[in-house]
Amino acid sequence: MIRLARVGARKQPYYRVVVIEKDRARNGRSVELVGTYNPRTNPASVDLKQDRIDYWRGKGAQLSDRVAKLLRSHAPSGTGPSAPGNGTSGATESSEAA
Repeated sequence: MIRLARVGARKQPYYRVVVIEKDRARNGRSVELVGTYNPRTNPASVDLKQDRIDYWRGKGAQLSDRVAKLLRSHAPSGTGPSAPGNGTSGATESSEAA
């Protein structure tokens, strides 16, 4: 599973995007660090290793809801979990043609 692990001081959150076994604790031992997320900057700073995330997703790793949202908002266009061709745009085009 690819999810956030919280680090940083009290009331100063900073997150690591980690690959971790699903049953481990939130800040448990991770398999690999694949990015960072700092919500305290304006705008929030996100640094993701897209190639490593794609590798782990190819191996079957699931994304947490928050990581999926970060990928959608900060991934290069045409990649990420909501890539074009997911079927939503095709439904509107077929209804307009009818």
